Amino acid sequence: MLVDNHGREINYMRLAVTDRCNLRCFYCMPAEGIDYAPRKELLSFEEIIRICKAFASQGISKIRITGGEPFLRKDMMQLLERIAEVDGIEEINITTNGTLLEGRVKDLKAIGIKSVNLSLDSLDRERFHEITRRDELDKVLQCMDDMLAEGIQVKVNMVVMKGKNDADIIPMLELANDKAVSVRFIEEMPFNGTEGQGNEGFWSFQEILNKIKKHYPELTKIPDPVGSTSMNYRIPGFVGGFGIIAAYSRTFCGSCNRIRLTPQGLIKTCLYDNGIFNIRDLLRSGATDEGLIQALKTALAHRFKDGHEAEKHRQSLLPNFESMASIGG
Repeated sequence: MLVDNHGREINYMRLAVTDRCNLRCFYCMPAEGIDYAPRKELLSFEEIIRICKAFASQGISKIRITGGEPFLRKDMMQLLERIAEVDGIEEINITTNGTLLEGRVKDLKAIGIKSVNLSLDSLDRERFHEITRRDELDKVLQCMDDMLAEGIQVKVNMVVMKGKNDADIIPMLELANDKAVSVRFIEEMPFNGTEGQGNEGFWSFQEILNKIKKHYPELTKIPDPVGSTSMNYRIPGFVGGFGIIAAYSRTFCGSCNRIRLTPQGLIKTCLYDNGIFNIRDLLRSGATDEGLIQALKTALAHRFKDGHEAEKHRQSLLPNFESMASIGG
C-alpha cells in the first residue's frame, strides 16, 4: 500500500484526461475559455495506461476519470476499456457534464462503469444557460435518465453559489424524492482561471445544510464511507439521498486517500497544491516503472497535512490562475 507521511493509505487516483470542455461554467473558466495545453503536452493513451499499471501495482485500486469534459477525448471509450483491464484496478468512476453521452451509456455499462458523477448546477433552463453559457440542459437530464435506466449509480454534483443558483438547492434535492440519485451540494472553490481566483458567492456547508433543514427538518445523518469527501444524509420517504462536500472549508482532509493526475502529467497530492512533480516528463526522459513509483512515494512522504497548508504554500509562490478544468474537476 501507498502511505503518506501522516499515515493515510492512498488507494484512489483522480485522472484528468483532458483540459478541454464544451461548456464555459463561470466558476471554472472565463467565457473565452482557458489557454488549452498543446496536445503534445497532454498525456498520451499509452502513457496513461503505463501510469495506471505502475500505480495499481502499489495499491491504487480506484480511478475517477475527470477533465475538462472527458468525453471530448476521441479515444475515451477505448481508454476506459484498457484501464478496466489493468490488474488491481477494481473501480472506475467518471465525472462528466453528460452532454456528449447520447448513445454511449449502454457501452459504459458493458465496460463495467458502475457510478457516474453528473455535473448539474441548475434545473432552470435560464440559470443553467447563465452558469454554463450553453443551452444543454435537456441533454444532461436525458443522460441522467439513461444512466438510471441502465442501473448506473448517479451522483448529481451541484456547485452552490450565493445569488446565482441557491434557489435551486431544494428543487435539486427533490430529484432524490423519486429517483435513485445522490444529490451532492459542493462549496464553490476558487479555481476559475482568472486573476484573483475569488469565490465571492461562497456558501459554507453549514449554510447549505441549514437551508435544507428548514424544508426537511426530519433529515437524518447517515455514516460516511471511508475516505468520503461528502457528509451524507437521508430524508424519510426519499428514494435517493444527498450529501454536502465542504470543498473550500476542507473538513474532510484528515481522511484523504487520493492523488490527482492532471492532463499534462502533473501529480498533485492535494487539490490546493501547486503540483509536486511531472510524471509525463519522467516518462519521456526514459524513467523505469520503478522510478515512477519512487517519485510518487517521495511526494507522499512530504505531503501537506491538509488543504489549508497546501494553499498557504501555493500562495507563497507566483500567482497561479488555475481553472478546475486544468486541475481535474
